[in-house]
Amino acid sequence: MGDFNLALVIVAVVVCVIVFLVNVYLLVNYQHPDDANQAYFPKFVVVLGLSVAAISILMLPADVANRQACRHAIYNGACSLTLPMKDLWLAVYILDAVLVFFVIPFAMFFYEGDQDKSVGKRIKSALLWMVTTAIVCALVLGILYGLVGKVDFTVRHLSSSTTSFPSTWTFSSGQPCIGNGAHQCSAFSASPSSEKTWTMRTTFPEYVVALATIVGSVLFAIFGGVGIACLPLGLIFSFIRRPKAVITRSQYIKEATELGKKARELKKAAEALHQEERSGSKGRKFRKNVKEVEKELFQLEEDVKLLEEVYPQGEKAETTWALTVLGYLAKFVLGILGLIVSVAWVAHIIIYLLIDPPLSPFLNEVFIKLDDVWGLLGTAAFTFFCFYLLLAVIAGAMMLGLRLVFITIHPMKWGATLMNSFLFNVGLILLCSISVIQFCSTAFAYYAQATAAQEIFGHTLESLRGIKYLYKYNVFQIAFVVLAGLTFVYYAAFGWRRKKPSGRFQLST
Repeated sequence: MGDFNLALVIVAVVVCVIVFLVNVYLLVNYQHPDDANQAYFPKFVVVLGLSVAAISILMLPADVANRQACRHAIYNGACSLTLPMKDLWLAVYILDAVLVFFVIPFAMFFYEGDQDKSVGKRIKSALLWMVTTAIVCALVLGILYGLVGKVDFTVRHLSSSTTSFPSTWTFSSGQPCIGNGAHQCSAFSASPSSEKTWTMRTTFPEYVVALATIVGSVLFAIFGGVGIACLPLGLIFSFIRRPKAVITRSQYIKEATELGKKARELKKAAEALHQEERSGSKGRKFRKNVKEVEKELFQLEEDVKLLEEVYPQGEKAETTWALTVLGYLAKFVLGILGLIVSVAWVAHIIIYLLIDPPLSPFLNEVFIKLDDVWGLLGTAAFTFFCFYLLLAVIAGAMMLGLRLVFITIHPMKWGATLMNSFLFNVGLILLCSISVIQFCSTAFAYYAQATAAQEIFGHTLESLRGIKYLYKYNVFQIAFVVLAGLTFVYYAAFGWRRKKPSGRFQLST
């Protein structure tokens, strides 16, 4: 048992180092050239945030392995020698909340500050916003914790008579309890009036995690529900809308001229908006214009990319076109595999969570059987399903960001991602990672039973006063499935169409 615990600690350390290196690699390759050799603090926050999010997802399979470390121990107190998973969970999620509500907003305010101002003024402005946010959050958390920071557990008071210690044990389906003629145990024969509510105050860290989970669950239900459908279907319809052949040089010149004209219009519009911002005009109309310019710019970049695909240039033009074709084939294959995973997720939610009692453990049994084949196979599959939900959240945020005015676009592009987009997506991942863990610990309760995560998310969270009804009636799961179904219908009806830019600018100057 001790060797097992030591191995678990070594694996945990190695995984943390690998996660850190992978996140540094992603940062280096996704960052925009304008951010090279600068913006070091936002980059540190990005790497730290991505590492915390990835480690939090990986902690649930580690929690399962940690539980198994003392399962076959032959002496009492063996479980006290395993990793303190509950303390680790709370530490990770407190760090998660601090990053989301304080550090990342500060980094974004500092990065997006007026470049004409000095560094000191930008830091002062960012600190002012962060301190204001901290005061508001502290007041809200303190008031809520003082008023409703309690958990209400439903318990049943049981009592029974005593009997002499038997010399033999004769239990059967006809007599499941001790005592002559006792055909029903006290738990079955107890009256409904024996149920009582046991109230106790939760700890403040657990309450912070619970509220952060609620905020994340709202975003997760919306973005995750949309993304679980649009992630695979977007890849499939990208293959369907793919360019079928290269264009001629004259067609390329014509299209490039139109795109150049469009780029000049966008530059002019952006300069006018910048002048409005400097003059202090930041009303509703200004924000709407900014949103329109962002959408047009995003569409322009997509058009430029498509034009480069259909007219490859250089000495290796044929090789480039062949790689483009293979890329779309890869998208189609990944889309089909993703669609299978998405359907499995939705089916599991309906079969195991929404139907009471569950029709089948479904994916729980799959993971257990995979563990029987090879110790880490089920854990790897379980981790993949959790990470897939995070990818779905990002895909859903991207889709809704292109269509809703009040959601900002923050695309992630290889070699062209600005730090504010990085920070926004990291904050979204961190906020939703808490909900993903809570969702997975509920959806895979049979596989992850008796873990520290279930103690936090399965007992405390689902019994918290004022919040428990959202989980009692499966509000987030129902919203997730409904939005997934609506998104599937939307893609089936309109997914094959390519969205054209609107060209609507309502500039006040």
